[in-house]
Amino acid sequence: MAIAPGSRTIAAQATERPELAALSDDGLRVALSRMHLIRKFEETAEASYMRGLIHGTMHLSIGQEASAVGATLELARDDYILSTHRGHGHCIAKGADPARMFAEFFGKENGYCRGRGGSMHIADIEGGNLGANGIVAGGLPIAVGVGMSIKAQKQHRVCMVFFGDGAANEGAFHESLNMASIWRLPIVFVCENNKYGMSMDIARAMAVANVADRAPAYAMPGVTVDGNDLPVVVAAARPAIERARQGGGPTLLECKTYRLRGHSKSDRNLYRSKEEIEAWREKDAIRRLESELIAHGRFDEGELLAIEQAAQKTIDDALEFAKASPNPDPAQLTRDVYAD
Repeated sequence: MAIAPGSRTIAAQATERPELAALSDDGLRVALSRMHLIRKFEETAEASYMRGLIHGTMHLSIGQEASAVGATLELARDDYILSTHRGHGHCIAKGADPARMFAEFFGKENGYCRGRGGSMHIADIEGGNLGANGIVAGGLPIAVGVGMSIKAQKQHRVCMVFFGDGAANEGAFHESLNMASIWRLPIVFVCENNKYGMSMDIARAMAVANVADRAPAYAMPGVTVDGNDLPVVVAAARPAIERARQGGGPTLLECKTYRLRGHSKSDRNLYRSKEEIEAWREKDAIRRLESELIAHGRFDEGELLAIEQAAQKTIDDALEFAKASPNPDPAQLTRDVYAD
């Protein structure tokens, strides 16, 4: 059998693990591009904040890119997501424009929410992103409503809702999973367990080892995966998305990951050690995936560098777009507060 230029060798195919082998080169290229975009977007946002260009605060997901991208990779354009206060990665993973996101951060008129939402409240309705939420577990009941709407309209859409490990101890978590299961709603519940609810270690806040261990109480599948392993996250999300789309009901997917930055920009990081952070830095999802792709001959170093450089250019251009964008008109302060 002839091997096309740039294709994998037969030997490489034989040694790939199933989760990686199931992903096409095109799919991997998209995934890597989105992970780089998220990482570089947040690093640039952080630098802009430190220079006083962005006000308020922000919650960075640096280190969690594989969770956001892997979970959403096989969603359709018209599927929905609901996000959290740590939601920049979810927005970009679902296809949001970094330029309009930066404009929103900078409080500019052509931001996604016309500069009113900032870091924590970005919505891209056309892209299926129904919005981030600053209330812990606040997106979960909304997802139930979205699932009810999809089912009532007999659509084949899916709603994926992200939340953190801290949200899994809120009443809204239990109520939402229970109702979604009773009504067999097309929802994929994705818990990004980054080990800390603000400054509380999850081991001190939950009696069970995994958030997904709670799934049987609501008669739904529960899966816990390494959230820093993109192919594994995709492999777990795929059947959950299909189950929801085909009327099988919800799934609880837990991605164990880690935020390399503090809870927010005001976090002094006194509750965890530098050694712990460095140990997780060694598990970096982007470099880990790149190393595996090179080892199996899927991509060479030049191809991977080109993907990263393209992402950097996109972010550089997005930043300049935001800086040059117009400020909102103060006379329009109450626009969009009340319906016409």
